[in-house]
Amino acid sequence: MAQDSLDLPLNLEFWLNKAVAWGQAATLESQQDVCLHLPQLQKFLQQIYETLKHMDFSVAIQRFPLIGQLLGRLCWNPFVIGYDENQKILMWCLCCLYCSEPQNPIELEANIWIRSLLCHLLSSSKLGLNEVGIVSQALGYTSADYFPRLLKNMVLSLVTELRVNHLNGFSIRKMKKIILSESALFSLWLRHLPSLEKATLHLFENLLSRHRNSPEEMECFIKESLLPQAACHPSIFRIVDEIFRNALLETNGTSEVLTIIQVFTRCFVQAFQKDNEQLKFPLKSYFPYASSCLIMALLQNPKDLPRGFWYQHLNYISEILKKTVEDQSFQSRGSVFEHWFSLVHFGEWADIAAEELLMLRAESPTGLLWLLAFYYNPHNQNQERTQTVVDAREAHGCIMKLFRKTPLSVKDLQAVAGESREADTRHPYSQRLIRHLLLNFLLLSPEGQKIAQEFLTIQTDELADEFLNLIAHTTYRWNHLGIETVRPGRLARDLLQELQCHRAESASL
Repeated sequence: MAQDSLDLPLNLEFWLNKAVAWGQAATLESQQDVCLHLPQLQKFLQQIYETLKHMDFSVAIQRFPLIGQLLGRLCWNPFVIGYDENQKILMWCLCCLYCSEPQNPIELEANIWIRSLLCHLLSSSKLGLNEVGIVSQALGYTSADYFPRLLKNMVLSLVTELRVNHLNGFSIRKMKKIILSESALFSLWLRHLPSLEKATLHLFENLLSRHRNSPEEMECFIKESLLPQAACHPSIFRIVDEIFRNALLETNGTSEVLTIIQVFTRCFVQAFQKDNEQLKFPLKSYFPYASSCLIMALLQNPKDLPRGFWYQHLNYISEILKKTVEDQSFQSRGSVFEHWFSLVHFGEWADIAAEELLMLRAESPTGLLWLLAFYYNPHNQNQERTQTVVDAREAHGCIMKLFRKTPLSVKDLQAVAGESREADTRHPYSQRLIRHLLLNFLLLSPEGQKIAQEFLTIQTDELADEFLNLIAHTTYRWNHLGIETVRPGRLARDLLQELQCHRAESASL
């Protein structure tokens, strides 16, 4: 080793001459010569590193005054850095020359030059994120210094590939898509807001434009977009959520938009629980305007609670919301909307409340009725929500009487739905809530199951669409809860298929 150290200055001069002759290996002759010497060059670079790691900057420059020129030229030679471990060894050598506390202008300028070379090497390297992070932290700079160069290199590579393909006679229209790794895509979305907004809007428009999208299909599209996984970072979640918020306001809360938000939230929660086992970010980072106890209650997976505790849990959610939105000192249009928006994300609990209202015949349904009324009508101008509770209580009472009626007729259901009246004066929000309860009655009661198809097929197109969406959403939720194997689940699935066929046949006539 001592003899090798004595030979270093002589060898360094030899390799510097080679590096000057090679340039950036633009000619065939220089490329052949580089390839011929690469194994010996790697051994020499390893020898340099073993020597430099025991020296500080001033000693290294005094001992090897040409070291900077050599390393600088080698770092820009693609054949050199592309061979085996050369790129990594060059980075190690540069790190040895870096001054953690520069004492003079020369050392300061050297640091700037070294950082520039390392950014170049990192932007074209195949190092893992951990190795990149170690180098970054050691030198005191962030990913913001090298990611722009990484993006620039990717674009230049793509342009070069397109030019080569075009010259070789390939059609440009048949080029491959740019496929980024998940980590690269997430970094792009974090650093470039327009790309995140465009990806979210594209997903949203894609889901809305697909006719009769089932929640299962939505879930596949949403997961393939990688947005739920990326949303584990609060900054991304808040931007995506803001787009959903605006869509909800502009469409006045249509069932399609509600379903998209709820399916996306389910996908996000799955990714969050998988990726956030050590609670990297608090829940407040994702839902800053809602109370923590409400979010914790809504996040509770029904599968993790015994069925007998659902009613109690729903009453707890209802109490939190009612206390908050009816508190005069807290009451404001913005705060009420934020709590309703939180409930919309986890609309599964509202669906369960509608079922529990019919299952728990001996219990007082006040809390559940209020929760459903708030879900369907968060506004209370002119006592609208209060009237929705009254309408829901009346309809609930009528439906409970139907459980005891045999035989049951379609006219009985139409009477509850208000279809037998000349003019149904109930608010549209109340009508939607009552139809939700009626659908659950059809699925959960033996008599309702007998006439379910007859009742649903005589609805108007608009109402039939609403019932179809409700059934699709119900079957999706029951599938996750494992209820699809019991009679109500099978009935809901069969009804959905029969109604879809019926609608398709009607449309073709």
